[in-house]
Amino acid sequence: MVTVVTEAIFSYCGVKVKVDTDRFLGPEGAVVRAEGEAVGHVTTAEYGSQMLSLGGVHHLTGGTKPEGRVTCATLLALCNGEAVALTIEDGSDVVVQAGRAPIVDGRPEQRMRVGCGSATIGMFAAQWKGLVDEVVVVDDHITGVVSEHQAGKVLGWAATGIRIKGHRSTPGRYFRVSQPGLGWGGTRLTDPLEIIGPWDAGRGARAGLTLLMVSTTGEDHAYYILNEALEPVRHPLPAALEATVGLIDDNCEPSLCTVLFMGGAGGSLRAGVTKNPVRLTRSVQGRETRLTSGGAPCYVWPGGGITFMVDVTRLPKGAFGYVPTPALVAPLEFTLPRAAYVALGGHEGAIRSLDEIAATGGEYTVAGRLDPWPGGRE
Repeated sequence: MVTVVTEAIFSYCGVKVKVDTDRFLGPEGAVVRAEGEAVGHVTTAEYGSQMLSLGGVHHLTGGTKPEGRVTCATLLALCNGEAVALTIEDGSDVVVQAGRAPIVDGRPEQRMRVGCGSATIGMFAAQWKGLVDEVVVVDDHITGVVSEHQAGKVLGWAATGIRIKGHRSTPGRYFRVSQPGLGWGGTRLTDPLEIIGPWDAGRGARAGLTLLMVSTTGEDHAYYILNEALEPVRHPLPAALEATVGLIDDNCEPSLCTVLFMGGAGGSLRAGVTKNPVRLTRSVQGRETRLTSGGAPCYVWPGGGITFMVDVTRLPKGAFGYVPTPALVAPLEFTLPRAAYVALGGHEGAIRSLDEIAATGGEYTVAGRLDPWPGGRE
């Protein structure tokens, strides 16, 4: 086997940041700033997470010098596992750090949601049966109502005459019950009763009917009993229901920030691997050549070029650097059978054994030394 090791310079690079939270960070497409400079934007949200796309050639080299400098410094810090403070236009201030919980408007996030409101109903309806007459799981995406939901119907749940202010999707599932925000289930709600309309006595509403309202993390919850005027009055949460709210909490995963470095490995670095650069691209795309970054496995995008992503927490500490372009520098390795490397047009005369490199220090004139691999690997 042959591994070609290089320190690749990336003008075309950035990071994709996954922030595990239901909190509203900012509208899709909103500009993300660091030290007042534009460094990226909010992209499409995913299940239980908000997504940021930071960096890219237009921020690095297509804007002002301060924009490029701050973008480079932001990417470098994130890729090397450091905390970075970001401000989202028309949104929140967020501190992100790979492998750590996000801090949103000064508040550390604890957990990501177990699922949307409908999914939460599907998971826990059986736990609530017999303990409460109605359950509403408040969620910015899909708010669930157990008595109307299919999960409740399967259990024989009686109608309660509840009315939800929102856009009904399918039975027991409601969109847009509130604007997104930092409240219950990623909504702006601090009082969940704002989404409840007048109760319908003709459809099962009655005095004494009990109602549990809960968020998708279990962090926010409230218990109500309808009075004679069919108005929900808040009461302490019964002990039996405390266990069900705790079960939601138990099934939530810790909130983390995930940072994926994304770069395009093109240009002259391929000439350092083979005399015919396009052959390297085809070999990587054909999976004959394995691409790693600091030893960490990469996801290579299909299509033209060598566009890859790698989890920065899997690289050795301090693996990323920079040059004044501004651009990032990242380790990159191409590994393939020796015969395939020679057939690729590789630089056969430059191949050196591990023993030789350990003894002489490889390309450098300093003494070589092989340290244990991070994480205990030799």
